[in-house]
Amino acid sequence: MIKKTPNPIDVFVGSRVRLRRLMVGMSQEALADRLGVTFQQVQKYEKGTNRISASRLQAISEVFRVPPSFFFQDEDSAMPSAGAGHETGDVSTFVSSKEGLDLNRAFLKIEDAGVRKSIISLATALSKASAAAAEANERADNAPELRI
Repeated sequence: MIKKTPNPIDVFVGSRVRLRRLMVGMSQEALADRLGVTFQQVQKYEKGTNRISASRLQAISEVFRVPPSFFFQDEDSAMPSAGAGHETGDVSTFVSSKEGLDLNRAFLKIEDAGVRKSIISLATALSKASAAAAEANERADNAPELRI
């Protein structure tokens, strides 16, 4: 028997459901109770194994207080592509990790827009400095040796 693979868009939408559930700190069981399904069904939705119907997606968006379009949005585009980029996967993986969730929750608690902008500027500056240092190290590693 040939095993059917999930549609990439179903997988993406499911990953966005999981992301939002984790961001609000809700268990699969709690979401399942709110939707009137089993937690196993929520697991299948999140993995993309089972497609989420339009009415169920509407119910999920109401539970999470986000528009249905949230589940189709990517950081860089409005719709995921079938071959979504590696960087997008990295962002989703990070945001779904314990550190990513902790960082997001802490950041969302900061009400001062100026402080938020300062944190973003700091993180941007640190990432640029880190990238520059890595590039300098790579150039040094690839430089020919001088023998005297």
